[in-house]
Amino acid sequence: MIDTVLVPAKTVVSAKGDGPAVDVSGAASRVFLVTLAITKIIEQESLDVSVYGSADGATWSAKSIAAFPQKFYCEESPLLLDLTAHADVKFVRAHWEVARWGRGAEAPMFEFGVTLKEVPANILKEATAEAKALA
Repeated sequence: MIDTVLVPAKTVVSAKGDGPAVDVSGAASRVFLVTLAITKIIEQESLDVSVYGSADGATWSAKSIAAFPQKFYCEESPLLLDLTAHADVKFVRAHWEVARWGRGAEAPMFEFGVTLKEVPANILKEATAEAKALA
């Protein structure tokens, strides 16, 4: 079961960047819970975090395979990453973009972290059954 870090907790950024490549080829399930935890910000700025996929860990998809909504505040946000439609993806990495506007310092500053945890197949099966029962 994969339970790893895409961006270490309390990473401080002031410009766009990428996290390290994480190998997900050994996952039993192709569905993951990605959690973004923003722990510190300054006012009048935004953070965009997305996930990119790669077959070899060197060449990355032109478009993200998943993305969090744009963030402006300290918070913890979950995102379900389903790679079943991306059979070629063996590696994932986080990418972030930051922006700042208004008065004060011109450089944005965010402190955040991103984790990746495989969702076990039995939990997926239960959730699917429950969703169908509610529909």
